[in-house]
Amino acid sequence: MAHTTIVFGLLLTGLGLAGYFLAGGASMTALIPAFFGIVLLVLGLLARSEPMRKHAMHAAAAVALIGFVGALMSLLRAPFATRSALANFSQVAMALLTAVFVWLCIRSFRAARRARAASPPR
Repeated sequence: MAHTTIVFGLLLTGLGLAGYFLAGGASMTALIPAFFGIVLLVLGLLARSEPMRKHAMHAAAAVALIGFVGALMSLLRAPFATRSALANFSQVAMALLTAVFVWLCIRSFRAARRARAASPPR
């Protein structure tokens, strides 16, 4: 899952940077996906270390959940017609990316719990 976290971090960072530069650098809020992406990227790198994996992955899932709720709330707060197409795309893409990542984390956590339960006690 560490590799997946790094990939999603890179995707969100790219989304934020693309939105910022396509908007002409006029809106700092276009960088919000990049901020979440950078945090996920760092957590993914930390998760490559065995002692840090569990904590880093739980933190990454929490960060992604916060990102999903934030993007969803922003989408629900104002009609699409009141924002630019770029802002709409960026918010929908962030909501989808973070939702998929949280879903993948939940699947991974459940699989790890099942594997621990199936393994013989030490």
